[in-house]
Amino acid sequence: METTEILKKVRKIEIKTRGLSQNIFAGQYHTAFKGRGMAFSEVREYQFGDDVRDIDWNVTARFHRPYVKVFEEERELTVMLLIDVSGSLEFGTSRQMKRDMATEIAATIAFSAIQNNDKIGVIFFSDRIEKYIPPKKGRKHILYIIRELLDFHPESRKTDIGMAVAFLTRMMKRRCTSFVISDFYDRKDFSKEIEIANRKHDLMSIQVYDPRAKQLPNVGLMKVVDAETGHEMVIDTANAKLRRAHTSYWLSREESLKQVFSRSRVDWTSIATNQDFVKSLLILFKQRT
Repeated sequence: METTEILKKVRKIEIKTRGLSQNIFAGQYHTAFKGRGMAFSEVREYQFGDDVRDIDWNVTARFHRPYVKVFEEERELTVMLLIDVSGSLEFGTSRQMKRDMATEIAATIAFSAIQNNDKIGVIFFSDRIEKYIPPKKGRKHILYIIRELLDFHPESRKTDIGMAVAFLTRMMKRRCTSFVISDFYDRKDFSKEIEIANRKHDLMSIQVYDPRAKQLPNVGLMKVVDAETGHEMVIDTANAKLRRAHTSYWLSREESLKQVFSRSRVDWTSIATNQDFVKSLLILFKQRT
């Protein structure tokens, strides 16, 4: 992609996603994530209505009357975006490819973060860590991230979500708020890595998918290619049994994903490329409050 074309696309995405983050997400983002990072401030005597879980039992025992710990919100969060850049994201039969939607979602979250004076960093992953961009603040930093999203060429086309999440756990020493943006096409089990990461960090998952992954059209013979392995085959979409099996596989896979996130207590949402991601992100943010 030529530099002039990239700059035009960067500007276009900035105008759209910055507007969304200012007009729609600014308040929701702050409400959803404030208080997630709390620092101990002091202790004071228990007052009616205080949460009993905040009682400091050591101080209470010393003074023979209840005292509670007082926390204050950390003013600055670190937000990490784990973005899948594997081959399966380069697919789309509707308004846009999965990668395009992932870029817009990532940019919207990034602009929401800097409006809240938070740092933002990125991990691009396939079945390896393709690139790590350390957390920083500022518009210039976000425009660099968007440019990378638009023009990044991964070395591998395969996917390993568990490896990427484990890298986050190792790399980020302090607690951070993290978004995994992927179609979650991964043959390996990544549930253990997700669970461990969410104990240390505040992890959320955003699945992007094409509607054809859910339901095949009845258009007769169709050549399909696995974007990650290059394997090609011809299928007969006029076969109703095949179409039902395809939908059944999708539903089964979604249920498995739901169970993984539920067991790990990870908030998640699923967004099709023919949908408006704004509504889904707002629901994700609201359910955290």
